[in-house]
Amino acid sequence: MGEILIVDDEKDIRELISDILKDEGYATRLAANSQECMAAVEENPPALIILDIWLRDSEMDGIEILKAVKANNPGIPVVIISGHGNIELAVAAIKQGAYDFIEKPFNIDQLIVVIARAMETSRLRRENVELKHRDETEFQMIGEGAAFRALRSKLDKVLNSNARVMLTGPSGCGKDVAARYIHFRSKRADGPFVTINCASIEPERMEEVLFGREGGGSGVQPGLLEQGNGGTIYFDEVADMPVGTQSKILRVLVDQAFRRVGGSLRVRVNTRVVSSTSRNLEELIASGHFREELYHRLNVVPIGVPPLERRLEDIPLLAVHFIESFHRTQGLPMRALSEEAALRLQCMVWPGNVRQLKNVVERVLILGENGDPITASELLQAEDGPSSEEQVLISGELASQPLREARLVFEKEYLLAQINRFDGNISRTANFVGMERSALHRKLKSLGISATDR
Repeated sequence: MGEILIVDDEKDIRELISDILKDEGYATRLAANSQECMAAVEENPPALIILDIWLRDSEMDGIEILKAVKANNPGIPVVIISGHGNIELAVAAIKQGAYDFIEKPFNIDQLIVVIARAMETSRLRRENVELKHRDETEFQMIGEGAAFRALRSKLDKVLNSNARVMLTGPSGCGKDVAARYIHFRSKRADGPFVTINCASIEPERMEEVLFGREGGGSGVQPGLLEQGNGGTIYFDEVADMPVGTQSKILRVLVDQAFRRVGGSLRVRVNTRVVSSTSRNLEELIASGHFREELYHRLNVVPIGVPPLERRLEDIPLLAVHFIESFHRTQGLPMRALSEEAALRLQCMVWPGNVRQLKNVVERVLILGENGDPITASELLQAEDGPSSEEQVLISGELASQPLREARLVFEKEYLLAQINRFDGNISRTANFVGMERSALHRKLKSLGISATDR
């Protein structure tokens, strides 16, 4: 529980309030004027300020202090103390952002109730900020490669508009992270971010979940669209939305209003819509499973999220990020990623994309040795699919060819893998494989490989 700063020029008043609050279990600090008040706030921002309107021997009055505090510490609730003749000023203070005001001489029970509510408001605001920070940390975008930079550039261009964005890409590639990136860096960042997983909601309950319900003895039950008012609504896997619901969502997008299930009043909402899909919506439109008009409403700005196979250079960065995240959130051991392990990760096949990589990292941290760097052999054991004893050591194509031809096939596959790994950067590829840049160019030309090949 944070401290309460009591600012009053009358020593008896501030000490009386302090004694009352201490009896209720609160910690307090005292200030007699604006100089002491601002110094106390700068030294250690309190959880709440109780502030008198008029202060003798003070450079600023209560209203000026309120404005200064709200400018630099908007999250601190301020309760104004006002005498009989200062009610109009107290009302003006409320308009400037004060939480509430208490009239002198104050009633102790009233004081305690107002303080308790204000402290609860302060606590909830701090928790909300912490949750948003954690949300941003857990879902931050990680990468440095060309494909990642191109994605982030497209996302940055839509941040300050309300245009609807359609994110496409295979499952597990990070479409949800891209959606949160848009929200938390937009003007709606202080509003809610509501995810609607269209694949996990039962079709018969979809409308109630989205629009809410009225009546039935349980009053008004707001739906997800209403809960997202002022923020961002994210339709995850929008292709799985029932056809019957699609027409109603289309109407919401047009009118920015809807009726709850069982209700008659129109509920107006102001939300930004981001959607995603891993399926081909144009094919679904042709087969009658997705409304074309809804597709065009949602697909104002289409942005493709690349699969992990196009982000090989980012894999070690993502792996280290997941190691740190699991250590912070689950207490799993903090382990370094060896160079051999990083190379192994870049050579693995990732049909499950970033989600699969995250699962492999978690599995290694759970099953591995605490404190030791992660090795390539651990990753081989943690890889999805056949065990190491079941894996084929040499492909049938190579085994059926003479050594010279087999070596050429191997060299071509190996160099292609390294070019992919370093995102087409010949200098970095040459440095890693131990060749001069000019020699590598000649080798690639002899093998019929271009730096742009994938």
